[in-house]
Amino acid sequence: MKMTLAALALSLAAPAALAQQMTQTTPLERGGRIGSPETFTGTVFVAPVFGPEMNDVSAGEVTFMPGARSAWHTHPVGQYLVVTAGTGWYQEEGREKQVMRTGDVVFAPAGVNHWHGATDGTSVTHYAIQAVRDGSAVTWGELVSDEDYGG
Repeated sequence: MKMTLAALALSLAAPAALAQQMTQTTPLERGGRIGSPETFTGTVFVAPVFGPEMNDVSAGEVTFMPGARSAWHTHPVGQYLVVTAGTGWYQEEGREKQVMRTGDVVFAPAGVNHWHGATDGTSVTHYAIQAVRDGSAVTWGELVSDEDYGG
């Protein structure tokens, strides 16, 4: 009986001993870069939060300085924006521009052409969370014109 209990205890403990441990990274360790002028207008800083190792889902922390914005783009699975600081704008093609503020969560469904960024007078920071399909998480389009941005 003691041998059976000992064997059971070892068999239950073994998977726990082989499990991965939690990790922590700092913003400095994750790095970041200034957004490409091919996909952003103005000053934008993009820092990874986590890569697609979690079921092909990735996230980045994106900070737009006043007047900065993404180009028009779509996502094959959709995208969540979790606004963590400031006030910004987003727009779905064919619709009016909308305001997003600290604490808001914006969802862009798969294939919906849209842009997002800061207002003309305030910066905004958000987490952008999206999944990969067929090796891509985003399809970039044209830069947002000053007319479209201001309109």
